[in-house]
Amino acid sequence: MRSRSSHRRTPHSTHRRAAAVALAGVAALIATAVQSGTATAAPEQAPAAAGKAKPGAESVKLTPAQRAALIREADAAKAETAKDLGLGAKEKLVVRDVLKDRDGTVHVRYERTYDGLPVLGGDLVVQGDTAGEADTVVKATRSAVKPATTTAAVPAARAERQALAAAEEAGGAGVDRAPRKVIWAAKGTPVVAYETVVGGLQHDGTPQELHVVTDATTGEKLYEWEAIRNGTGHTVYSGTVDLTTTQSESSYNLTDGARGGHRTYNLNRGTSGTGTLFSGPDDVWGNGSPSNAESAGADAHYGAALTWDYYKNVHGRDGIRGDGVGAYSRVHYGNNYVNAFWSDSCFCMTYGDGSGNANPLTSIDVAAHEMTHGLTSNTAGLIYSGESGGLNEATSDIFGATVEFYADNSSDVGDYLIGEEIDINGDGTPLRYMDRPSKDGASKDYWYSGIGNVDVHYSSGPANHFFYLLSEGSGTKTINGVTYDSPTSDGLPVTGIGRAKAEKIWFRALTTKFTSTTNYAGARTGTLAATGELYGTDSAEYKGVQHAWAAINVGSRPGDGGGGDGTTFESTTDVAIPDFGSAVTSSIAVTGRTGNAPSNLRVTVDIEHTWSGDLVVDLLAPDGTAYNLRNRTGGSADDIKETYTVNASSETANGTWQLRVQDRARYDTGHISGWKLTFP
Repeated sequence: MRSRSSHRRTPHSTHRRAAAVALAGVAALIATAVQSGTATAAPEQAPAAAGKAKPGAESVKLTPAQRAALIREADAAKAETAKDLGLGAKEKLVVRDVLKDRDGTVHVRYERTYDGLPVLGGDLVVQGDTAGEADTVVKATRSAVKPATTTAAVPAARAERQALAAAEEAGGAGVDRAPRKVIWAAKGTPVVAYETVVGGLQHDGTPQELHVVTDATTGEKLYEWEAIRNGTGHTVYSGTVDLTTTQSESSYNLTDGARGGHRTYNLNRGTSGTGTLFSGPDDVWGNGSPSNAESAGADAHYGAALTWDYYKNVHGRDGIRGDGVGAYSRVHYGNNYVNAFWSDSCFCMTYGDGSGNANPLTSIDVAAHEMTHGLTSNTAGLIYSGESGGLNEATSDIFGATVEFYADNSSDVGDYLIGEEIDINGDGTPLRYMDRPSKDGASKDYWYSGIGNVDVHYSSGPANHFFYLLSEGSGTKTINGVTYDSPTSDGLPVTGIGRAKAEKIWFRALTTKFTSTTNYAGARTGTLAATGELYGTDSAEYKGVQHAWAAINVGSRPGDGGGGDGTTFESTTDVAIPDFGSAVTSSIAVTGRTGNAPSNLRVTVDIEHTWSGDLVVDLLAPDGTAYNLRNRTGGSADDIKETYTVNASSETANGTWQLRVQDRARYDTGHISGWKLTFP
């Protein structure tokens, strides 16, 4: 037997019609949000070191051997790392991923156990000069992992019944993984719990992997999420493309030896197993027609190769896990299945053939979308529900779009539209829009406090919108023949910094700043931290990120605010903030104004604190009305140096305004250095 890699041409009809009915999004099974703190429209500021870009901040390309060596080094130091982080004697760290920057900085992502039990929501990322050194840390939870007990008071059978009941709308539900004891720390006070995994099928035929978390002391259902990540897409006109295949004796097969041994299989309408590896006597696959089974296989194989190359060449990551091992693809799933999905359990992408089995969902952006779910699972691990689920979906859309631009395929030019080839609405309109997500009739343009209750395919809208604004800016423009018109939540303009920089920022935030519980507020913090490292906190890029987030109602505009200098009243009085104590206030007397305060009153806060995630910050109007500026959004940043925009138009301008600050957790201290009010 001999094996070699070859490049083969795959003929496609140049006028092939792309008609696929795509799913707008599988209905969310969960309506609550898992997050480290309540998301607010004004999250914490990312830490700013010296204001300059960190030389060599981008990650280097690690070979599998280099990555394995760093993991061994981090593993050897994990006990000392746990001690440095102040973890308890019963807490242990488990190395999950590692990245290294050009300047030698190492980022290690850990899972956590407590008394031998997995801690769900206990993941963290440390950054230091060597693997395991914790100069800085980002945690999924700020709460100390000290459950009152690890002893279950309810039987596992009760948790199993609860999990099956949660999946009763799906077909053929059955327990795939019996209840296991865990510590649930993703929301609230950590408690001992059961995690049960239910299999079967969802209502549209998608495999089910429903995780249900049950309090092991009370029997209360604490949380649930679906681990199968769905996507949407279409068969594109990819034209004649190069595929890397393998020859064995006189037969060829769809095995990509240049990309971790990625294989593409034919499920032939089945819904389980691996299927049959595509193989044949020649090195030509498909004819461009959906009726030829090889055509969809060629598209999936091509899309997987493009995505692999994109992550390796643009971001320095060698495969989904960074270990040089390829996932695999399965096409022709089910009968009339109108979707595609990623599954951790098989480490694979799966594609249906669409309505009438005539429109395989195997386009470039769909392949990139699904593979990116695998990347997210193996890095940030964003829980697929609530705000973190929306960010998970948005990450796949974002990199689906960037891979499409990277492909530079003249038959499918890069754009910020999802499903642009599908006439799903009967009028030639796309399925989703990144420049104005609400144009699809369901996605959200801007963040709001209840967005965690929306299906993750629609709560992803604000993050998609943020990425578009950061890349291209607001207003009307035409890119690659597509006209966009992107609005902002505050009516103020945004100037884009370019897609190349925006994708670097999002990738760095995903892999080194985000955790399983990151919400929109945390995503802002993470992307600002990533931008500060890449370009400096005094850079145009840093301000661009602030502007883009504010434009979707997360945080505020930077100091310039877009509203001119205005009239400013300032307090420079230093006020100590007691640790885990009563609220303190700092006052400003406003005089000489007429009428009410403006709808865009700017509140600039300068608070120095060793853990800003402990703090609740409010603006108090002269009549005592409170406007929350920040509500313990979590994260590992020090200090709050931020400008917030407040609609205070119902308040009389003149009078005594106060900044109220309270520390609501132990161990960290700080003070109000000063603050000011600006009336534009």
